[in-house]
Amino acid sequence: MAVRIRMKRIGAKNRPCYRIVAADSRSPRDGRFLENLGTYDPLLEGKNFTINRERVLYWLGVGARVSDTVAVLLKKEGIAREKPAGARAAGGGR
Repeated sequence: MAVRIRMKRIGAKNRPCYRIVAADSRSPRDGRFLENLGTYDPLLEGKNFTINRERVLYWLGVGARVSDTVAVLLKKEGIAREKPAGARAAGGGR
């Protein structure tokens, strides 16, 4: 199962609000998810998101991929998108 850390929309019309979730990459945007990892409210000023750092690091450690938007939030939180130990470089070389 390929896991992605991405956003799930929960807000009303014209009032977007999102949950940051770990979900199977095959499930729809607002469908089933494995775990709730935080929230993001784009209409608030200042720090408008919360992230459960410990659980995000766990999911990254087991190989979860991160969506581009969530990657920006993780960078602001200080969680680097590093390759796990032992990961091979892209490009294929033998």
